[in-house]
Amino acid sequence: MKTLAELLLLGDPRLYEKCEPVLQTELPLLADWVADMDNVMREIRAKYNFGRAIAAPQLGIMKRLIYMNIDRPIVFINPKFTWLSDEKFELWDDCMSFPNLLVKVARHKKLTINYLDENWQPREWHMQDDLAELLQHEYDHLEGILCISRAVDPRAFKWRL
Repeated sequence: MKTLAELLLLGDPRLYEKCEPVLQTELPLLADWVADMDNVMREIRAKYNFGRAIAAPQLGIMKRLIYMNIDRPIVFINPKFTWLSDEKFELWDDCMSFPNLLVKVARHKKLTINYLDENWQPREWHMQDDLAELLQHEYDHLEGILCISRAVDPRAFKWRL
């Protein structure tokens, strides 16, 4: 099982790579990937007091896979945004790959995401506010984009206190 020591940190070139889709033939690997993501997210929560979701590439799994656990675990396989609102909002974003740095970014207030669940069944979810922001952050990881690239201006960085 992967641990916090295996989490990719800012500067690792893999964090800037676009991920490949999960193939249906890879479903037997999914349980182990999700267990690894869950374990590392729990370790981040214990050490840094944050962490609601994690993207597979943060653990070097270069697949289009997101794991979220707020009130229940949800697996997003090959997610795709089908709609993003024009309305945006700004917030201080954090990332497990650089846990002590906050970055002010602008995110879409609402979105629709289509994905496959862990049973390879198609799903659609309309999200807004903090969930919409969270999924945009994780989706960016699948595209090789870090929130530091989305900073609203050159002074949009601060240390977590």
